[in-house]
Amino acid sequence: MDTKALAALLFPNVTKTPEDMEALFPARTLPEGAVVSRMAPSPTGFVHLGNLVQGLTSERMCHQSGGTLFLRVEDTDAKREVPGAVEVLIESLKHYSILFDEGATVDGDNGIYGPYRQRQRAAIYHVYAKQLVEQGMAYPCFCTEEELADIHARQEAEKANYGYFGKWAVWRDRPMADIEQALAKGMPWVLRFRSTGSLENKIRFTDLIKGNLELTENDIDHVLLKSDGIPTYHFAHAVDDHLMHTTHVVRGDEWLPTLPFHLQLFRALGFKPPKYLHIGPLMKMDGDSKRKLSKRKDPELALTYYREAGFPVASVYEYLMTVLNSNFEEWRRQNPDAPIDSFKFSYKKMNPAGSLFDAAKLRDVSKNVISRMSTDRIYEETVAWAKDYDTALYEHLTADEPYAKAILAIGRGGKKPRKDFAVLGDVRPYLDFFYDDWFTVTDSYPDQFEKADIKAALEGFLKTFDERDDMNVWFDKIKRVAEGLGFASDMKAYKENPDAYRGNVADVSMFLRVAVTGRQNSPDMYAAMQVLGRERVLARIEKMIDSLK
Repeated sequence: MDTKALAALLFPNVTKTPEDMEALFPARTLPEGAVVSRMAPSPTGFVHLGNLVQGLTSERMCHQSGGTLFLRVEDTDAKREVPGAVEVLIESLKHYSILFDEGATVDGDNGIYGPYRQRQRAAIYHVYAKQLVEQGMAYPCFCTEEELADIHARQEAEKANYGYFGKWAVWRDRPMADIEQALAKGMPWVLRFRSTGSLENKIRFTDLIKGNLELTENDIDHVLLKSDGIPTYHFAHAVDDHLMHTTHVVRGDEWLPTLPFHLQLFRALGFKPPKYLHIGPLMKMDGDSKRKLSKRKDPELALTYYREAGFPVASVYEYLMTVLNSNFEEWRRQNPDAPIDSFKFSYKKMNPAGSLFDAAKLRDVSKNVISRMSTDRIYEETVAWAKDYDTALYEHLTADEPYAKAILAIGRGGKKPRKDFAVLGDVRPYLDFFYDDWFTVTDSYPDQFEKADIKAALEGFLKTFDERDDMNVWFDKIKRVAEGLGFASDMKAYKENPDAYRGNVADVSMFLRVAVTGRQNSPDMYAAMQVLGRERVLARIEKMIDSLK
């Protein structure tokens, strides 16, 4: 067959050549060893943790090497596209600090290698499609959906492999006359790749995460262009990664079965393939076994879950770093206050089999991250979250910013900061007693103590309370109250002979704590009283005394 004539017949309006395309997308000027990678999600409306894992891996590799990270929207599957999904995707990734140097944005494209939306690049793909036809590496297929379904049914009956190949590839070697006749009738067609592979052959490939792999060759004549002229992902990504000078592709290992076909495509197009990093899935324990995180079963797969729960971006980011690099936790112990970007990320430390998602560990990591935040930072994070998810908290915090910050400053800073919050949703129950309209006494006094003793302790404290006292003076006064009621002020003495006392100074402190905060466990009592102020402290203690009559 005259393949040049066939190419002209199929693509009469394509006048540009691959050389023209190469001139439009010149080589990047970057330092030696710089990584150029991309995120290339489909706009399906669901942004998940796997997207973030891949994005974080690509981002670290690019920006640590002085390279470029770009966002390309792979919107070739119009049936799956959700309106507004591109904007959701871009904003979600931006929220989690995956910042792109170029690519698709909410307002259009940023960069000279665009368009960055594949449906807008159809004319580019047609240039290379025509080239493949000219070289005898692609051909038109006019099979209807019914005919393809019939082929599938016959393959099933014969227990043959599924797909369009060998004797099943009925348009692979049809004469030009048949093609011309089909075109004259206006029959829709797709462009298929003419595979030269065989299931008898293996290819050897080195993945940067998985290591050395041996995969079966592709023998399927996959579709390159659909009947509307829009390419499949397989064809589009090969052309785009070449023209955009992608050096490394990070993607989930569910793409490994397609790798032989992708390598065939790069070879047929005359392109050098990028280096691939196939990431194992995120898994979780389900009983005694592991399974992949599921969109249907596991809400924690969706990025919206973390925003709603109130995990700060820094917490999610830091947790994922512990998942991705086995040496991160040791580095963090040695560098507790260092910015996370100073950690030297390495794909060589990634687990080839995938990683276990541990919700409890995420909360522990988040507690550590939040505890290291400054008062201003935790205030800003909480207000931003509460504005969307807890209106009442937002109104309380913003009504008196200095007061709110004074609350959040308690126990913050120093070598051993308090770790009260795992998520921003923990803030309200932590500080609600500081606000009179939220204050309630939720904990009762233990039955072992007489009401008269509790009342006497509270009255004794009121007589000596001076908000100007420093912490030592304040606590000495509590000790004297305790001693006057027969409670031990010395914990060592109490432990040696508990029967000699009615209780100890910690018990007296607890009497005060319940009266002032409404609970037996609360932030530092001295600091809490300082923030609450004299009037609130006195009013609450007096109200408790009245309730004990």
